[in-house]
Amino acid sequence: MYENGEDYVFSCISGFLKEADLVVGNLEGPITENASVSLFTTPGSDNNYVFTFPTNVAKLLAKNNIKLVNLGNNHINNFGKEGISSTKKYLDEAGVDYFGGAAGDESVYRAKIGGIKVSFISYNEFDGDSASKVVQKIDDEKSKGQMVFVYTHWGDEYILPPVRVKNYAKMFAQAGADLVIGSHPHVILPSEKIGETIIYYSLGNFIFDQYWNKNVSTGLVLEVVIKRGEINIIEHKVSLNRDGRTCLVDL
Repeated sequence: MYENGEDYVFSCISGFLKEADLVVGNLEGPITENASVSLFTTPGSDNNYVFTFPTNVAKLLAKNNIKLVNLGNNHINNFGKEGISSTKKYLDEAGVDYFGGAAGDESVYRAKIGGIKVSFISYNEFDGDSASKVVQKIDDEKSKGQMVFVYTHWGDEYILPPVRVKNYAKMFAQAGADLVIGSHPHVILPSEKIGETIIYYSLGNFIFDQYWNKNVSTGLVLEVVIKRGEINIIEHKVSLNRDGRTCLVDL
């Protein structure tokens, strides 16, 4: 990763990210001082799925304008509560905000973007609060006059959304969420509208070492434009290159 400089992975997309008022992403694992246990392991082995990021990652996120991350995913707890605490410490020091996490410790993030009040709520199907609790959070934030974006970690890897995920999407839409964005399947999945709610079931990968076909090495970045309370979305595909860089493919 560092042979060409520590932020080489961002080198052909950094300019695009820096144009945004706020860049939000899913941080798929903790930031700790622990040595990697997945490095050089065999794909499919147990340790291959135990993730940690080096301590400079938080500053790299901030440097490339990724100022808000979702912690609600199935790898954030790979190094337990100490790993989550360490992650928050390094993010705080770098000036990167966060929301979500593991059950009982899932914060909501509120921001004012261009004068518009927005709340970011996480739904972590694998280690988080129930969908019903997320519905209550959506209702609470809407009652405060917030637009509500729900960042979900749900579904099954590499396949279309199962019935249970479709049901969660309906629950969040009926509760008043304005936008629901999914992760975990590692491939781009279809999007739809349920009432006035925009649902993206999965954006696929952004920075990840999966290259065996275009489905896993292509991701989707959403440019979300909010004007007069309406959301317009411009989709940008990105390519995950074997040299580690993630690059736009549609500009």
